[in-house]
Amino acid sequence: MKTYIYPQNLKATANIWLWGLKEFCILGIAGLISIVFLVRFTFVIPFALTLCYGFLTIRIDDITILDFIKYAGRYLLSTQQYFEWR
Repeated sequence: MKTYIYPQNLKATANIWLWGLKEFCILGIAGLISIVFLVRFTFVIPFALTLCYGFLTIRIDDITILDFIKYAGRYLLSTQQYFEWR
């Protein structure tokens, strides 16, 4: 008899460490390209962009850091705040 272990939420996205599966694949490919540029041409900008993308796409509790920055910017800068004094 085989025992299968299922996650709590079957509709949740697949995560690998701190990233979603799509972001992890993009980070892997971008990491390889940036390492080639770093070793071959001593060009650091692709490596820095890959690190920035990796930091901004860290997923914690189904929200990324980039989403949090977007929500905070929308709340603080673009949406009108309504205050009522009594």
